[in-house]
Amino acid sequence: MSLPLPRRTAAALGAAAVLVVAGCTDGTIEVSSAPRDGEPACASAAAAYPMEVSGHARRGTDADGATQAWGDPAIIARCGFDALAPTEVQCIEVDGVGWIPEELSDGTRFRSFGTDPALEVLVPKAYAPEPLLLPAFSAAVRALPTNGLVCR
Repeated sequence: MSLPLPRRTAAALGAAAVLVVAGCTDGTIEVSSAPRDGEPACASAAAAYPMEVSGHARRGTDADGATQAWGDPAIIARCGFDALAPTEVQCIEVDGVGWIPEELSDGTRFRSFGTDPALEVLVPKAYAPEPLLLPAFSAAVRALPTNGLVCR
C-alpha cells in the first residue's frame, strides 16, 4: 500500500538524518535521541535490540536507552518517531516487518511502517545491501504498538 508523502518533506527528513551521527573522542557515538524516545513502548523495543548486528557488537552512545549503535561506521537504531503516514514510497517487508526506506548520501534510513511510535534504523553504505541488516531489528519493531497500516 502506498500513499502520499510530499517529496519536499522526504528530502528535508533525509538531510536531517545525515547530520545525526558523529564520533566522540571517548569511543561513544554522538546521536540525537528521537522526539518520543521516553515512551514506554520504546523501552520495550530497546529491550529487544540485538547484542550484535551482522557480527558487530553494540557501541556506546551519548543518547538514551532507546538509541543504540553497532559497528564502525555505526549502524544506528532510534525509537520514538511519529508513525509514518501512508506514502507513495515503496514499503518493503523484511521478516514480516514493514519498512519505508529513504536513500541518504551516506546510506539508507529505514523507518518501521505500521507502528506508533516508529523505529528508525540508519545503515551506512558500507553495509550494502542495507536491507539485509533489518532482520536484526524485527523483534524490536514487533515490540511496538501497531496502528493498522501494513505494507501491500
